[in-house]
Amino acid sequence: MTLSNPKQFLRGLYDQAVDAVSAANCLPAFLPKPPVNGRTLVIGAGKGAAAMAKVVEDNWDGELSGLVVTRYGHGADCKRIEVVEAAHPVPDEAGLAAASRILDMVQGLSENDLVICLITGGGSALLSLPAPGITLAQKQAVNKALLNSGAAISEMNCVRKHLSSIKGGRLGLACAPARVLTLLISDVPGDDAGTIASGPTLPDDTTCAQALAILKKYAIAVPANVEEHLRSDFGATPTADDPRFAGHEHHIIAIAQDALEAAAAAARAAGVPAHILSDGIEGEARDVAIVHAALARQIHGRGQPFTRPCVLLSGGETTVTVRGKGRGGRNAEFLLSLAVTLDGQPDIYALACDTDGIDGSEDNAGALYGPDTARRAAERHLNPKLMLEDNDGYGFFLALDDLIVSGPSRTNVNDFRAILIL
Repeated sequence: MTLSNPKQFLRGLYDQAVDAVSAANCLPAFLPKPPVNGRTLVIGAGKGAAAMAKVVEDNWDGELSGLVVTRYGHGADCKRIEVVEAAHPVPDEAGLAAASRILDMVQGLSENDLVICLITGGGSALLSLPAPGITLAQKQAVNKALLNSGAAISEMNCVRKHLSSIKGGRLGLACAPARVLTLLISDVPGDDAGTIASGPTLPDDTTCAQALAILKKYAIAVPANVEEHLRSDFGATPTADDPRFAGHEHHIIAIAQDALEAAAAAARAAGVPAHILSDGIEGEARDVAIVHAALARQIHGRGQPFTRPCVLLSGGETTVTVRGKGRGGRNAEFLLSLAVTLDGQPDIYALACDTDGIDGSEDNAGALYGPDTARRAAERHLNPKLMLEDNDGYGFFLALDDLIVSGPSRTNVNDFRAILIL
């Protein structure tokens, strides 16, 4: 890792960050001993669920079976735990069938049995089982509207919980009286375990009234039967005082802060001071970029609040309110807004990627920016301001050959941003 190639340096930080939150590095220490007289069932959902299942298999000395559902292309070579692939971020029939099978699988367990539930980001879409009277098509429509609305992940998952037969703790109750151990990799700002993948095995303190308020806030119209489901409180989720949660445990085994700390350590080892701004930044990606750009300029021009050279690191989950018809996830949007704001500012380089290796629904993890970005864009007759208005960060960085295509990482602690000021 060397500063002779700033973009390669930033890519190295990203790779270090992702490796630090991989299941192989984080999960084994949290595995319990196998039950003496019972069976062990592994279930789970998320972009990293198959990788987690593989680590459980490789480190488990005893009987083992189960099923996890992950995103298409995110599977793993498991021998005893079945891996099903389904759609993300909008659920499909494969995810619905897998969720139904998992719910059936946990029926009839005894107090001697152990359920290990493996949860990562993406599980909300992948573990989709609509509440009675609500169709998959209706859930898909609500999901798409939420994704395009600019709603925060906690808001989206609040709605999802109350339209589900499996989220918001319902899967956990279905496992009773077995012991349930939930292991989670957090992709949500604040690392609230109940928000990750909509908390299928954890008690929930959100309400149907809150779900309705979120739909109203973002002007999302829903069919009459969906609204009635929420207004009648049929969608109420189980709370922590339900005795069937007694004896359940959960552990968050990896968080965004871990990834940022690993990147900071790698930067400092290369002789570059590193500063972690926050692991929980939320808000519109384009607005977050403007603030990051202002901070980078202050450092470059005034040596405040840090002196250069240095690298700024941040995580969290930004959002994108879709206005145009372009392609691109929130990290491409962030970086394009950064490019517009910096407009060729010398000595500033940046990377923005999703730690799961997929930025939104595209094939890239994110992209890279440099002080030559504006000039190269002009040479290719690209208008970054117009492309930002069209939400076309993917198209912009594709044309510049600055997309980062890493493939699925099979973990997920959300956004990773690094800005290098020389």
